[in-house]
Amino acid sequence: MPLAAVTETHLSGARLSRRGKVRELYDLGDALLLVASDRISAYDCVLSPGIPDKGKVLTQLSNFWFQKFDDVENHLIETDATRFPEALVGDGAILEGRSVLVKKAEVIPFECVARGYLAGSGWAEYRKTREVCGVKLPPRLVEADRLSEAIFTPATKSARGHDENIPFSRMVDELGGEEAGILRDRTLELYERARLYAESKGLLLADTKLEFGPTKRSRRIPRATGTPVPGTPAARPCHSTSSSSETGSTRRAGTIGLLRRGSPRGSSARRGRSTWKPTGR
Repeated sequence: MPLAAVTETHLSGARLSRRGKVRELYDLGDALLLVASDRISAYDCVLSPGIPDKGKVLTQLSNFWFQKFDDVENHLIETDATRFPEALVGDGAILEGRSVLVKKAEVIPFECVARGYLAGSGWAEYRKTREVCGVKLPPRLVEADRLSEAIFTPATKSARGHDENIPFSRMVDELGGEEAGILRDRTLELYERARLYAESKGLLLADTKLEFGPTKRSRRIPRATGTPVPGTPAARPCHSTSSSSETGSTRRAGTIGLLRRGSPRGSSARRGRSTWKPTGR
């Protein structure tokens, strides 16, 4: 019998606080329950039908990276549904594998993006200005070129709800130099560690997005990284662009996405650059 997609949850043991494009948020008072549905979100639109167990895959990907970087404080309290509060015991079947219990945190209203390759909105901006978020780049780069070093290219939400690339100076103006610098340095550090791990598995990580939020225990310095629930007091994990060496395809994934190598092509191949072939983002 085919699996049914879980496109909405209705728990008996908790009150729904918010239903996002993919995740659903339940406020448990001193903590939050994040449940990943099987809904599909692309370019700020929810598509149908859902994909059975997609939410479980998304949750386990997130948990993998939080465990991989367990030296960095994050928002997770519990990932095993059998250890959730007693009030949720009756909802265990739906929660298993697709939910996590997390700390509450305050949203820092900037998306922290690290780019090691020229792709997506960065490529579009470079074609117009030869810059990405105010970072000047060398001339004559082509799409999917590897940058000499990763760059920090923050973004915020525009009035229409889409990501809007901004210069780092705007983060400094709004957050102050110390906090903006911590966000930048932590983002680039995590990207580099993830990139090296991906490459050890024969994969490339083109870029990734992190969101941060301070917990009550650490008000000034952003410490909690979390799950992608837009507009909730939790931070998000990473969103990344991915490419396949075997197929040349690209993909976006919740959590830090992995990229497989594409065949060198065009002027980049002649210059000996590491490239991959994007098919859209």
